[in-house]
Amino acid sequence: MSTTKLAPKPGTGQSSPGQAKTGRTGDKVFSGAALGAGALIVAVLFAVALFLVVQALPTFSANPADITGGRGFFDYIFPIVVGTLIAATIALLIATPIGVAVALFTSHYAPRRLARGLGYVVDLLAAIPSVVYGAWGASYLASQLKVPYAWLAENFGWIPIFAGPASGTGKTILTAGIVLAVMVLPIIASLTREIFLQAPMLHQEAALALGATRWEMIRMAVLPFARGGIISAVMLGLGRALGETMAVALVLSSGPLIASLIRSGNQTIAAEIALDFPEAFGLRMHELIAAGLVLFLITLVVNMVARWIINRHKEFSGAN
Repeated sequence: MSTTKLAPKPGTGQSSPGQAKTGRTGDKVFSGAALGAGALIVAVLFAVALFLVVQALPTFSANPADITGGRGFFDYIFPIVVGTLIAATIALLIATPIGVAVALFTSHYAPRRLARGLGYVVDLLAAIPSVVYGAWGASYLASQLKVPYAWLAENFGWIPIFAGPASGTGKTILTAGIVLAVMVLPIIASLTREIFLQAPMLHQEAALALGATRWEMIRMAVLPFARGGIISAVMLGLGRALGETMAVALVLSSGPLIASLIRSGNQTIAAEIALDFPEAFGLRMHELIAAGLVLFLITLVVNMVARWIINRHKEFSGAN
C-alpha cells in the first residue's frame, strides 16, 4: 500500500526550504548593509573631526598678535560663540512653546480637515530656503522692529540686555533670533505632531473613560509618552539654529561682543565662516577652520546631552 505526500496548502504558514534559505540570505544582506551604513557614518564623522583638528592646529600655535584682533584665538572666538548661543537660545525660547502648541492643536483639537491643511502648511514652511527667511528678516522684519527696540531701550534700558542705544537699522542679535525661531518652528511642530499622533490610544481612551478632560488626558497620557520625542525635535531645531549661515549673515553685521540684544553688532560662528572663508588665506583660513571646530564641538556636546536626557525617560512607552 503506497502513501502519497501531500503538498502544503497555500496560506497554512508552511514554507519550503528554498524560501527559508532566501529569507535568511535577505536578512544577512540587510544586516550587512545596515552595519556598513553605520560604520560609514562613524568614519565620515571621524574624518571631519580629524580634518578640523589638523587644519586648526596652526591657529592654536600661532603668535596671539597674529590672530584677528591681535589678542589671541580665545578673544577672537569668544564673541562669536556667545552670539551663536544667544541667537540659538532666543530661537528655542520662542519656537518651542509655539511649536508644541501647534502640534497639540493639529493632533488633538483641530477638526480633521483643518488639521490636514494646517499640517501641509507647516511642512511647507520647513521646505523654504534659509536665504528667503534671511531676506525677509533683513528687508522687512528688521525695519518693523526699530520702533519696538527704541521703546525697549527707553523704558527698560536699565536691564543690560535692553540697554541702548537701540539699533537704527533693526539688524540685531534679537532680530536674528526671531528669524531663526521662524525657521525652526516648522521642524519642531512637524516632528512633535507625529509623536503626539503615536501616543497609545488605549491610554487616552482610558483617561477619558475615567472622567478626565481633554487637557487632563493630554497631560497624563500624551505628554509623558512624547517627552523624549519633544526633546529630540527641539534638539534638531537647535542644530538648525546653531548651524544656520545665510539667514543670520543677511540679518547681522559683524561687530564687537555686546551685552544688549537690541544694539547692532555681534555675529555667529556659521555666518562668520560663510562671509569670510571665500576670501581667507593663510592663518586667517586656519582661524575660520578652528572656529568650525569649536562649532562642531558645541553641536557634539549638545547632542550628547540631549541623548542623555532622552535615555533617562525612555522607560515610558506604549507597552508599559
